[in-house]
Parts: sequence; structure tokens; C-alpha cells
Amino acid sequence: MNNKLWQSLVNAWRLPDLRTKVLFTAAMIAIYRFGSHVPVPGVNLAALQKFFDEGGAGVIGFLDLFSGGALARVALFALGIMPYITASIIMQLLTVVIPKLEELAKEGEQGQKEITKYTRWLTVGLSLVQAMGYLVLFRSQNALPDLNWWRGALIVSCLVAGAVFVMWLGELITARGIGNGMSIMIFISIVSRIPSGAAQLVTMALLTILLFVVIALAVVVGVVWITTGERRVPVQYAKRVVGRRMMGGTSTFIPLKVNMAGVIPVIFASSVMMIVPTFAQFLGTGGIAGWFNQTFGPNTFLFITLEAVLIIIFTYFYTAVTFNPIDQADNLKKYGGFVPGVRPGRPTAEYLDRILTRLTLPGALFLAALAVLPWLMSRTLNVPFYFGGTSLLIVVGVALDTMRQMEAQLLMRHYEGFLK
Repeated sequence: MNNKLWQSLVNAWRLPDLRTKVLFTAAMIAIYRFGSHVPVPGVNLAALQKFFDEGGAGVIGFLDLFSGGALARVALFALGIMPYITASIIMQLLTVVIPKLEELAKEGEQGQKEITKYTRWLTVGLSLVQAMGYLVLFRSQNALPDLNWWRGALIVSCLVAGAVFVMWLGELITARGIGNGMSIMIFISIVSRIPSGAAQLVTMALLTILLFVVIALAVVVGVVWITTGERRVPVQYAKRVVGRRMMGGTSTFIPLKVNMAGVIPVIFASSVMMIVPTFAQFLGTGGIAGWFNQTFGPNTFLFITLEAVLIIIFTYFYTAVTFNPIDQADNLKKYGGFVPGVRPGRPTAEYLDRILTRLTLPGALFLAALAVLPWLMSRTLNVPFYFGGTSLLIVVGVALDTMRQMEAQLLMRHYEGFLK
């Protein structure tokens, strides 16, 4: 197996265009990590580091995970790729609600360009609001001394410009590199925290380390199993005469994934659940804001329960957005396809919807369990750093997707791929 893997890597490096894409992706990642270490002007890093080290960051510490530590340094790329991801999710949901956006989505490449333009402007708006919120928070922690209107405008402008630049890097990776740019950015941000997490892990008791490694491996196996799991619905195409040729008569299948929504429901549910605690933390630690942080903070039982419920709801909702059984049944009927034993048209749509509803349930429960995992780990093993199944889901999912894309490039040139 190892020989095949190394041979596949050698074959990938031999292809000039694939090698160029890999090197281009690596260059964009290097730029992203460099910008994550360049602080914006006028920040007291010592006071800010004390705020994070003493555990006062709360929900901000969780957001710092997805920025690769850039938020704790108030770096140029402190906002990371999250504003762009949030804007993309919002636009996808609005496409279902607003008829004009739905028409643009069906117009092909030109309509997609218009939706992308709206997504970019929404990213700028979200980045501006988020940057102003961080400005208020960090000022309350004495991390921004001698703050005035001009210095505040400079800091906000730097953070918004950094978020827009990261968005541009992600689009470049998608267009000219390997994999999805947004996913690659989050992947690198999470992986960059592994060395510091490993350094904290070795200070724990040996039994705790062994239990942590076993749980981590079990989560990785579960993520791979759920991510690659699918139900194949058989489809038969009837024979028909086109001109003087006989067409059709072939058999294929419709792959319905167990986790068709991917990690989107987790990210969206986390974003929704963090809105109120984040604003409460901006208001301080006393009074109503303090009570809210203690009751609905990211480490409370109520927060974890509500987040798990939202993940299940968003999983079904996003699956319904990405896969429409009625459209699928109409396309099958149009091209002479049918599911054996099921009548074409509406019965086929109901059949696919019934399968998808049952298939989505284990995937939704698995995603909810991954969201609950960090809370359980902190309560049972007293893990001193954030360990999330969500992070592993992103890392493993992005790795599998990138390997599939590289494998497709290899198979196009008659090389043997990574996966079997």
C-alpha cells in the first residue's frame, strides 16, 4: 500500500500541469500563513495574549481556531475565510427563498457570476461588522491603547482588506490550484494548530494521552466512513431509436451520500449559535452580559444541546437545497430512465425523497455528535486545548476531496490513483 502511495505521488509530480497546480496551491498557502503573522498597527499584543491565555476569550477563542491563531495576534488575516464562507452559505439559502436568485442560478455560468458578485459584496459587509465588533472587544481588554477615530478606522480597514484578500486567495486556489479554496484555507488554519496542541498534550497523564489518541483515531475512522458512505439507487435506461442508431439500454445508479450536506450544517449552526454570545461578550463580563455568557456560553450544556438540534435541522434543510428529488425524477423521465420497480415521474420523486430522508438521519446525528464531542472531552479528560470532531471532519473531508481531484487528474493520463 505504501509503495502504491509513493508511486502515485511520484506520478503526480511527473505531470507538468498537476505539478504546477500543486506548487501554485502551496504558494497561496504560504502567502496566507505569512499574512496570519503580520499584526495590524497599534495593537498591544502582550495584553491581548494575556486575555487569551487566561481563558477570557470564550467564543472568540473558538473562532481563533478557524483563523489559524491570526485572531489572537490581531493579524492582517485575523478574520480569515469565515466571512466568505458565511456569505456563501447565506447566498445559497437565499437562492431557494428569492425567485430572482433562483433564476440566476439556473442561467448557467453568467448567472453564477452574478451570484458570485453578490457573495463578494456580502463578504465585505460581514467583514466590516465583524471587524468593528472585534475593535470594541479588544479595546475593552486594553489591547488597543491610545485608540482614536483615525486609528480605529485604520485597524478596521486592515482587517476588512485582509478578509477580502483571503477571499481572493481562496478563489485563485479553486480556479488554478488543487481542491476547493475555502476548504483548503480552513484546512491549513486547523492543521497549523496541531504543533501547539501536541505540545500541550504531552504534558498530560499517560492514560489520558492514550485515551485521547484512541478517541481521535475512532473519530477519524468514523468521519471517513460517513463521508464516503452512500446508497446507490439503480437506474435503467430504456432502448430508443435515434436516427438509425439504437440508444439506451444501459444501467447506472444515483449515488445518495449519507452526509450529502458535508460540513456546511456544522459551520452554519455554529455561526448562528455564536451570534448572541459574541455580542454579549462585547458588552463585558458583568450584569446581563455576564449571566448570558455563563448560561449560553460555548461550554455550557444548553449551548451544546441547541447547537446539536440546529445541526440536525440544517442538515435536512441543506440536503433538500442541494438535492431536489422532483428535478431528479423529471430528468430521468426526460431521458428515458427509470428506477426498476418504480413508476416514472411523481412516484420516483417520492421514492427518492423517502430514501434521502431515512439516509440523512444517521448523517445528521453523526454531525451533531461531532459537535458535542469537544464538550465531552473537556468534561471527562480535561483536555487543555480545543479538540473538535468538527475540525477532524473538515480536515479529513478536505483531504479526501483533494485526493479525489488529484486521482482524477492521474486517471485521465492512465496513471493509477490514490484511492481504491
